[in-house]
Amino acid sequence: MALGFIKKIFSFGKKEIEEVAVEKPLVELDQLPTPEQLYEDTTAQEALDVPVETIPAEAAPVVEEQDTFEETAVEPELLQDIEPVVVEQTEIEPSPVDELVEVTDEIESPMGDMAIEPVPISAPEAPTPEVEEAPEPVAAPKPSKVTVSKTVEEKQAEQPAITEPETRLSWFERLRKGLFRSSQQLGDSIGSIFTRRKLDEETLQDLEDVLIQADLGMETAIRITGALSATRYGKDISTEEVRAIMAAEIEKVLGPVAKPLELDLSHKPHVILVVGVNGTGKTTTIGKLAAKLTAGGLNVMLAAGDTFRAAAIEQLHIWGKRTGAPVVSSKLGADAAGLAFDAWKQAKEAGSDVLIIDTAGRLQNRAELMDELAKIVRVLGKNDPEAPHTVLQTLDATTGQNALNQVEIFKNIAGVNGLVMTKLDGTARGGILVAISAKHKLPVYFIGVGEQVEDLEPFAASDFAKAIAGVA
Repeated sequence: MALGFIKKIFSFGKKEIEEVAVEKPLVELDQLPTPEQLYEDTTAQEALDVPVETIPAEAAPVVEEQDTFEETAVEPELLQDIEPVVVEQTEIEPSPVDELVEVTDEIESPMGDMAIEPVPISAPEAPTPEVEEAPEPVAAPKPSKVTVSKTVEEKQAEQPAITEPETRLSWFERLRKGLFRSSQQLGDSIGSIFTRRKLDEETLQDLEDVLIQADLGMETAIRITGALSATRYGKDISTEEVRAIMAAEIEKVLGPVAKPLELDLSHKPHVILVVGVNGTGKTTTIGKLAAKLTAGGLNVMLAAGDTFRAAAIEQLHIWGKRTGAPVVSSKLGADAAGLAFDAWKQAKEAGSDVLIIDTAGRLQNRAELMDELAKIVRVLGKNDPEAPHTVLQTLDATTGQNALNQVEIFKNIAGVNGLVMTKLDGTARGGILVAISAKHKLPVYFIGVGEQVEDLEPFAASDFAKAIAGVA
């Protein structure tokens, strides 16, 4: 009987919902009769056309414990927010085999229709293989002497050169371009002399005058004319033959002075003092040299000893940032000798391998300025009796014969022991380097053909001789 009563209740709800969907608007839940009202109200049972069984008064209904439920009083306001839910049966599609999904049951709770979402189970991560760290290489001790050429090379170790494809003009082509003016003027003069003429005394005298005017110097001019006279005197000779003999004789003059710059690192720091007249490219040369040394693994410190020119101090700081070399400087107009002394102490404390000191440009005929340069040398000698270990003089290739006098005076005052020829930019009169080499026999370490670091190259006698003589 109890089972029949429950069926009536469920059939009542189903039927009412269907009728509402077709004929009437939805009835509010608080207006629906309760099961007790349906049981007692026979008029409602007849309206629903549901037969009711008579329950004997003496017999109590037997209801199983699992089929009963406790009734709790629900406030009508809460029931108004609940909408009837129609549960439709859906077929569960089988999931793909390769997807691992944990299946969970949907559990209805008083909190709402909330279901536990499937949680994907990720595959276990493979263990990361342990990589053994390579031992750090042990730094080799620095050699006692190094050679500064295109790069810094250890004197004891000879390594095969690594050639890289060049994206710009070769060094010889840049050198020929830098010496174009000297070569062209010399070639034109030689061509005018030897047109339809045999080699005689008058021709040799004219050739000697041309060579002297090209700043090659008297000694070199005599060498060239003597070589021509010994082999071709009284014979016809072409301009090409004259050029070839001239290149060979110039190379003989330059060969003994074309040496690489060697730094004795047993002196720490190795002091390089750079001197020269105004505008010869001292500061730029220092920056390029510092770049080569730092690229070779040496610790370099720079000193802005040109305290008369603010632009020189600023320029040296720029080179210091480019090369990673610390710069020691002072206020404008400070004592250059005192700055050199402080720079040596700081380089010694820092363990620097090389200290490069810039100096103010000065004319060789200004006695007071040359005395100040001599003072710098004396102050450095107090720290190290052999300092400065290298004194480089920069020479402007456009200077001409005046460069001979410059080298003479700077050599006597500052003890110049090496030369750097700069500004071989196409307007140069490069022959003067041949005259200086023949007279002073000083090593020529570098020549510069531009503003870039790679434009400062070690001096090569053969290349220079061929370039100035116009021999390909």
